[in-house]
This record gives sequence, structure tokens and C-alpha cells, in this order.
Amino acid sequence: MGNLPTGAAPPAGHAAVRFRILGPLEVTVNGQVLPLGGPKPRLLLAALALQPNVVVSTEALVEVLWPETAPRSAAANIRTYVHSLRRRLAEHAPELADRISSRASGYLLTAEPDELDHVLFTGLAMNARGVLERGEPEAALALLDRAESLWRGEVLEGLPHDHAWSATIARLGEVRLSVQEQRVKARIDIGRCDEAVAELRGLVTEHPLREELWAQLIGALRAADRTAEAIEAYDIAERVLAEELDARPGARLRELRASLVTAPAEPPPVARETPAAPICQLPLDLPDFTGRDEVVGAVVTLLRERADHGAPAVVVLSGAPGAGKSAIAVRVAHAVREVFPDGQLHVDLAGTSSAPRAPLGVLAELLRTLGVPDAGLPRELPERAALLRSRLAGRRLCVVLDDAGSAAQVRPLLPGSGACAVLITSRVKLPDLAGAAPVDVGLLPEAEAARLLSGIVGARRVAAEPDSAAAILRQCGHLPLAIRVAGAKLTHRPGWTLRVLADRLRDEHRRLDELRVGDLAVRASVSLSYDLLPMSAATAFRGLGGLGAVQFPSWVVAALLGRPGAEDVLDVLVDAHLVELVGSDATGQPRYRLHDLLRCYAVELAERDDARKSRAAARRVLEGYLALAVEAAGRMPIHFFGQYRDDDAGDPPLPPGIGELPADPATWFAAERHTAVAAVTFAAETGCDELAWRLTAALTPYFDLRGHQDDWLATHAVALAAAQRSGSARGEAIIQRNLGQVYLYQDRYAESEVAFARSKALYDRIGDAQGAGIALAGLAAIVRIQGDNETALAHCHDALKLFAEAEDRHGEAVARIATGAVWMARHCYHSAERWIRDGLELSVAIGDRHREAHGLKRLALMYQHKGNLAAAREHVDRAIAIFTELGDDHCVGYANQNLGELCLYSGDFAHAQLLLVNSLSVHRRNGDRRSEAEVSQLLGELHEALAQPERSRTYSERALAIWRELSARPEESALADRLGDPAPDKPRGPRRIASA
Repeated sequence: MGNLPTGAAPPAGHAAVRFRILGPLEVTVNGQVLPLGGPKPRLLLAALALQPNVVVSTEALVEVLWPETAPRSAAANIRTYVHSLRRRLAEHAPELADRISSRASGYLLTAEPDELDHVLFTGLAMNARGVLERGEPEAALALLDRAESLWRGEVLEGLPHDHAWSATIARLGEVRLSVQEQRVKARIDIGRCDEAVAELRGLVTEHPLREELWAQLIGALRAADRTAEAIEAYDIAERVLAEELDARPGARLRELRASLVTAPAEPPPVARETPAAPICQLPLDLPDFTGRDEVVGAVVTLLRERADHGAPAVVVLSGAPGAGKSAIAVRVAHAVREVFPDGQLHVDLAGTSSAPRAPLGVLAELLRTLGVPDAGLPRELPERAALLRSRLAGRRLCVVLDDAGSAAQVRPLLPGSGACAVLITSRVKLPDLAGAAPVDVGLLPEAEAARLLSGIVGARRVAAEPDSAAAILRQCGHLPLAIRVAGAKLTHRPGWTLRVLADRLRDEHRRLDELRVGDLAVRASVSLSYDLLPMSAATAFRGLGGLGAVQFPSWVVAALLGRPGAEDVLDVLVDAHLVELVGSDATGQPRYRLHDLLRCYAVELAERDDARKSRAAARRVLEGYLALAVEAAGRMPIHFFGQYRDDDAGDPPLPPGIGELPADPATWFAAERHTAVAAVTFAAETGCDELAWRLTAALTPYFDLRGHQDDWLATHAVALAAAQRSGSARGEAIIQRNLGQVYLYQDRYAESEVAFARSKALYDRIGDAQGAGIALAGLAAIVRIQGDNETALAHCHDALKLFAEAEDRHGEAVARIATGAVWMARHCYHSAERWIRDGLELSVAIGDRHREAHGLKRLALMYQHKGNLAAAREHVDRAIAIFTELGDDHCVGYANQNLGELCLYSGDFAHAQLLLVNSLSVHRRNGDRRSEAEVSQLLGELHEALAQPERSRTYSERALAIWRELSARPEESALADRLGDPAPDKPRGPRRIASA
């Protein structure tokens, strides 16, 4: 690394690219930051950047992108993400397109050392160490400063970290700490001790158990002739090591302390005008105060640094009701008592009460505390504020102003100079308070919330019922006040198990009643904030409660209020911490949510509203979602083989203020999926039955594309009941067709046949030829799979006539390809090829690429049946390319299964095993039993070819068991014959070729 590049300009005509992971993931080209897309492409690039110039296996990337459950199309998705990243690089410089390349087992990021900030950082650190050892501190400091400047935050900040990254991230953290220590040493060596002290104070706050840092701090203070501060630093280090590690300082620290004893005594400090005894008005620092180390540490560090510079510090702690802002302020004020020896003041401003305290009266209280008699109090606000600033200028005081209602209430109470600190707590953000450092107090992380409950209830009691404890914390939403109430309730009811309280909290309608003990009550705390809202914000808050536990975009608030825009209302709710900004979705739009307990309170309030107005507001939101879903479905790259809109009713207009949908409509569906699914239930609960089934129908093309079968079934159960209640024959026909399709995917043939038949009858009744053809095509698929080729062929021909009558050329293409599949099942390959090619040519003519890919896949199967494996592979490869380009992960998975089968029969066993094992895993995750049986059977044949009889038998017997469960008699009989288990009572038939 001694000859590490120093970031020189690239050769003429070449773009300068930088891959940056020391902070949020970034890629820059010629200094311009590239948009990288959603979380999954970013995670993929992060995994490659952590191991540059090394092939990262596809299996490892799957673990990174889907740590819990990977979709069955994971490998195809990864190819899509790689393609997207390559395209983004190439858009800025064509020669960068091959920086991410594919290999047989995975993917590779090619980059030079100076193009990767973590590699450049490590090299600079190594070079600096050598320069420092040669006795050149100034040159070393320049290298170290450059190394430290590469850090913009935590490694891959904002991305979830895979467990495999831990060692690399930990190593980078250690190297960074080493760099920081070397910078301090270099500064001390060249006499810049004050700079070293300032940096070291921050480092010991972050790493209080690292004795080397304490030693450097004490040494730097001694070198700067600040002996008293050096002794104080030693005392703090000694206390921290004793409390945290139950250990004494090491020999180095003890030697430094001994050297300080002989240092010349410092002159006594200049006497200040202070009261006879320090003032201490702080409330009790809670003995069971838990967590918040990061917030407390950051505020304490800020107050200490400002005091060291003799400057006032103002910090605003804001957060939701019950978040623990006051407890944090008190904890911080106690922690810095030695920094502010003149005392600590505490004033409750009652900002959320019905009678907030006026600054004039608060000034009188503060001035009296500081020794000003009543006769000396000025009468006017400006004069009192000026007198307070004069009194604070010569003192070191910490003032806690609790529950501020506004910046105007606080502004006259602030110091103008000197080394005082002011800690302000407020339920609202105070952006107009100039010079104040804002600190958001959020919910407790899961581990800290558990520690708080254990500290109140007792660790043994919590450990005895971990599941119930977790349920209580979940139902309290990790809100400190709610946890304290729940803990107090359990403490005063020792006969209760934790399960009793967890069960009582489960009912959202009773939850706020349960979270009350003595004068502690979540409802009372929340109502203080709600009562301060203007009317429009209060109305929106109540309406948002009915949406459920979802994240929502900003236009929803405008729809609830019936306004073209409501950003001002949303700002009020966010500033009041009654609505939380949770980030941006895949489309770049901000998303918001209500805390669960705030949502319960909003629902309570909404029950008192005028039902007619509430229903109208809900309808506006639902119509907005329906309009957006229909628009997005109509722009999908895949022609959905079904109906997703009600042509009789027309589509509602897009909600105002929505702007344009993203270029990729699937991105909108991905961002809104959970909220839109919840909206279906919300529609049914609010009596908007026609909107419930229409929204469900508009969501189905996306469910089909991405294989979200759980959402598909859940929404359609609600939608079917809603369509029947509303008396909509068209609605029920559409929903029944969709149910038939998802049942078909899940091998639930009896249910699928009933649903398709009911749909066909309803379509016939309303005279919809296209719909009847779609339902009939579904029936044809069922009977073909069950082996009734004659009926399947009749259904296909009838469907083709219906599509021709409806002038639906997409439907015609489907019916022609389906007819070819039936002829293939009858082994009439000449007829099969003619029908499939007709459907394929029609698909190409009308631009239906999705159906074109299906036609190619059917031709591949036909060529496989005829023994032309090369042609089969060519066609399935073309199908996979189209499915991948269209983003149809569902079909990519099945096409990969077909490709694995072709590799098996062409002797490419290694590739076949990789494809088939991956397919088997996908099918098992998705509950696709038929496909699982097909792939298990193929793996049995594979291992038989590899002379591995035991593994072959295991896979084959698994396939046989599934065929029997599915009552697939021909497949079962053929496989049983192969295994020597002929089951003579069952009809014989050829082994079925995978054709999903």
C-alpha cells in the first residue's frame, strides 16, 4: 500500500468513479452522486463493494437481500438489480457498464484502490503510521486528516447490515479509532494540545472504557498546563472503569496520576458572584432510568464543549407524548452538575396545559431564585429578560425549562453570554428558536424497552414469561410512559401473570383504559397534545386513526380534509409529534404513520364524529387509492389476463397533489402494497363495499406479477363478501375469476374449478364475452392438468370464439397457446406447434411480450418432447430474458425450472443441480406442491445419473408422496413403476414434463 494512488485525475476521456461506504452508500461519477434505486440494489452493491475484485456468490447475495425468506425469483431479481446498476453507471460513462460483471457462481465489482473509500482509507492509515514512526508528525497528520475526512457517518449508514459483514465493519471501526488516536498523538507532538484535548473529550465520551484515550487526554491536559482538569479526567476515568468493569485504572494511568501530584499548584480561581450555596432544583434522577445512552451522551458532550469555550448552550428535546423527554433532561442535568457548579434551575412551563405560564411570571421566579428581591424586579418583559441575561452572564448554571409550548414562551428566558446551559423539553419542534440544538426523542429500541420493563417489574418475573413480556412491549409501542404504566400495574398486582396484562392490552378499544395507574395515564398525556391542535389538524388526526396501522403518503391527509393540498396540516401534526415521518418510499415520496397508541386515541375520538362526514372522508381516501391503483395497473408492462376495472362505473379522478406516478408502476404498488391491502378491509368496514372489491381487482395484476398470494387471498376474501353484499354481478365475476387463478397456482383444483365456473356463469348472465372467455380459459387449464384433454380442447375453442366476439386479441393469443398445450399433452406435436406458433405470432404482432415469452416457453417444452434439446434451450433462454426484462419474477422461477430440466437431459448436471435445487427451495417457500413434486422427481433422476442412489431415492419418494397427496394418478403411477412400487390399481401414464 505504500504506493497507494492519491486520487489523481483519471486519464482524459475516462470518468472518475468513486464507491463510498464510509457513511451512506454512494457512487459518484465525476463528482456527481448517482441515484442507485431502492434498498435491494443498494444492498447488492454494498455487498460487492465490501469485497471488491472478488466474486460474491449468488447464495451470499440472496442471504444479504432476503435474510429471512427469499422469494422464489431471488436469482432473477438479482440479475435485474445488477442490470439496473450497470445501466445507471453506463448512463454517466459507457466504459463503466462492465464494472459489475457476472460469473458462473456470482457477481464481481471491479475497482481500483483509490476508487473505494474504505480501501483508500486503510491505505492512508497504514502510510500515516509509518510516517509517524519515522518521527514526521506534521506529514503524518496531513495523511491522517485526509483519511478521517473520508468518513461521512457510520459504515453503510441507513442500510441493514448482514451478519457476514460484521468482521469487516468492526475492522474498519478499529482502524478509524486508531487513526483518531494517531491524529491526537501527532497534534500533541507538534504542540497543538488544545486541539488534541477537544478531540479527545469527544473520543472518551464515545469510548469511555478505552484507557489509551484517557491516558492521551490526561497527557494532553498536562502538556497544556491544565493540571486540575487532568486530575478531574483521571477521577472520571477511575469512576467509569470501576462502575462498568469493576476494575482499577492500569499502570499507565496510575503513573500519569502520580506525575500530576508533583505538578506546581495552580493559582486559585477568580471568585465569582454566586449565591452562598449552589442552587439545585432538579427533580429526582429516576433510579430505573434505562437506555438513551446515545442521546444523553450527545447532549452531555455538547454542554461540556460549550462550557469549555465559555459559551451558552441551548438544547431542545422534542418528542411524542410519553417519550421520556423530561426524564432525559433531568438525567443530563444531573450528569453535568460538576460543569455548572453554580447550580441547576428547574421550571415547569406548562406549555401543554390549558394555562401555559407566561414568560413574565417565569422570569420573576428565576430572578428571585438568583437573589433579586421583589422590589428589584422590573415591571416590563424586556427589562426582566435583560436582567436575567445579566445575572446569568457571570455564572455557570444549568436551567431546565420543562414542557415548553412555543419558541415565544422560551425566548425571553435564554442567556445571552457566559457558560450557562438551557435544556428545553417540548412536545412540538421549535424550529424558530434560533441557536438551539434540536434533539428528537424517539421510541425506545426493543432491547432498551425490555430492560425498562425488567427494571420495574423484576428481571425474574419477565424472564419467566418472555413471550408475554414481548407482547406487552409491542402493545405499548415501546413508548416509555406506556411501559412505566404497564410496569407499575404489574408491580402493584403481584398475583397477575404477565399474560393477564398482555391479554387485556390486546383489545385496541380497551388498551388506553388499561394503560392507566394512579395519576399516570397515556390517554391524559396524549390529550394534552391533541387539545392544542387547530381544528383542521385535529380533524385529520381523527381521520388518520381509521386507516389502521399503516404508513401513508401526504395526499391522504388532503383527501381526508377534502382539500387540494394539506402540507401545512401535516407539518403541524409532525411538529406536534402526533404523526411520525418514517422516511421515503421506493418512489421517493415521504411516508408517515401514527404510533399505535396515538392511533387508538384517534379512533376513540373519531367515534364521536358525525358518521356521515367520517364516511365521506374515508371514501375520498379510498377513491384516491382506487384511482392510483387503476392507473398503475393500466401502465404495467405485462398485459393482465383478467379484468381489473369496472368499466360500468368509470374510474375516479386521481387525488389532487399526487403529482405523477413513477415511470415503473410496480414501484408504486411496492410502496403502497401494505397500505392498499389494509384499505380493502377499511373500505368494507366503512360500508364502501363497491370500493372494496374494485380496489382489490386493481391490486391483483401486481399480486400476480410478484406472487403475493397471501395478500391476494386475504383481499379477495373481503372483496367477495363485499361484492355479494353490494349485489354487483360484475364485481363477483371478477373476484371469483381471480380466486380461481390463485387456487390454480396453489394446486387447489376443486376450489379453483368452482370459482372459475361461478365466474363464467356470472359473466354469461351480464353478457360479457371477454370475461366469460377468461373464466373458460381457467377451466381449460384445470381439466388439462387433470388429464381430461378432450374437455380442455373444447373449452379452449369456446374461449377463442368468445375472445373473437369481444375483439380481445390478447385473449385470442392466450387461447391459441393454451390449445397448443392441450395438443402437446396429447403428443400431437405438429398440431401443437401450429397453435403455439399462431399464438406466438399474434403476441408479437400486438406487442404482448409477456404472452410472447409464454409462447416461447411452450415451444421449448415441445422441442424437449421431440428430443431437440438445443432448440428447447434456445427458446427457454429467450423466454427467461423477456420475463426478466418485464420483472415477472413468478414466471422467471418456472422458466428456470424448465431450464434446469433441459440441462439435466443434455448432460449439464452441475448447472441442472444448481437450477433445480434453487427451484425446489422457491416452490417450498411458496407452497406450490405440484411444482415441488416435479422438481423433486427431476432431482431424483439427476442423482440417479450421478450414481447416487440413496439421494435419488429420497427425492423420488418425496415426489411420489406429493403426487399421492394431490391425487395426480398418472404422475403417481409412472413414478411408482420406476421405484418398484407399481400400485396396480391405479392407471398408468407417461411422466409429466414440467410445464407450469
